[in-house]
Amino acid sequence: MLTIQLNNLIFHAYHGLYEEEKIIGNDFEVNLEVKFHEQKKITDINDTVDYVSIHGIIKKVMDNPTPLMETVVQDIVEQIKLFDAKIVSVMVNIKKLNPAIANFNGTVGINYTKVF
Repeated sequence: MLTIQLNNLIFHAYHGLYEEEKIIGNDFEVNLEVKFHEQKKITDINDTVDYVSIHGIIKKVMDNPTPLMETVVQDIVEQIKLFDAKIVSVMVNIKKLNPAIANFNGTVGINYTKVF
C-alpha cells in the first residue's frame, strides 16, 4: 500500500458559524493522507494518485464557505474518493489557526479518516 501526503497546506477561507468568520475569514491548515494499493511498479502518473489534482480538490472545497469544519472534512474526503477508484482510505486534518474564541491561544481542529 502506498500513501500520498499533502502537508501544511494553508488556505484563507470563510468557514464558520459566526458572522465575523464569514466576513473576515480565517487561516486554515490542511494535512491529508490518501492510501491506495499499487497494482504494479509505478512508472506513469496513471499508476498513482495525482497529488496536484488532490490539491485542486482540497482548494475547491476550501473555497466554498461552510458553517462547520466537520462538513468541510467530509466534503474533501467524498470528492477525493470520487476522483480516483484506486483510493482505499483518506485521512484529513484541518486546523483553524485563529479561532474566534475570547482569551484563547491555540488552534482548533478536526481529524477525519474514512476507509472504503
